[in-house]
Amino acid sequence: MVYGYIRVSTDSQDCENQKIGIERKAHALGLEIGRYIQDRGISGLREPDARALGGCLRRLHTGDVIICSELSRLGRRIFMIMRILEHCMNCGAKLYTVKDGYVLDDNIQAKVLAFAFGLVAEIERDLISQRTREALAARRASGLPVGRHLGSVNRAHKLDGLGDCIDAMLRAGYSRRKIAAHLKVSPQTICRFLN
Repeated sequence: MVYGYIRVSTDSQDCENQKIGIERKAHALGLEIGRYIQDRGISGLREPDARALGGCLRRLHTGDVIICSELSRLGRRIFMIMRILEHCMNCGAKLYTVKDGYVLDDNIQAKVLAFAFGLVAEIERDLISQRTREALAARRASGLPVGRHLGSVNRAHKLDGLGDCIDAMLRAGYSRRKIAAHLKVSPQTICRFLN
């Protein structure tokens, strides 16, 4: 079986570009995609078993192929990627990446390339995260607003219009957890709304 694996971390991202690349790669290899596995709106930090990818990995047999856009679609941590690759190799399955152009199977060169790529990808993500934190700190230091503020309008947010209520509860000494329970939302939803 030939699987095409697509993952986007937000619902607004486009799966179609990944699918086009996977189709082209399959055609170039003389393969035909038998089934697409999609994880929409799911972070690559989430373990494969908590994603559709986990079901695909459990079904792998010798000779099966997974084609994905790039290694970072499989996961966002190097050890997670290495576990996935090891599982594929133990099953006798191959993995092709479109953008990276890697063939990952049971040879030593593939293992070294996968390790090096995963390490570089993790370092890059850490650098992006650090630059983002620095930029936010600079905005705060200069007095510019950061994130959503109470009373802001975001049609997609379930707490819109409750900013005054939340603000009053905070002033009255309610914890974010108690506010969340009162409004029947998660504490994370309250935190996201306030940040």
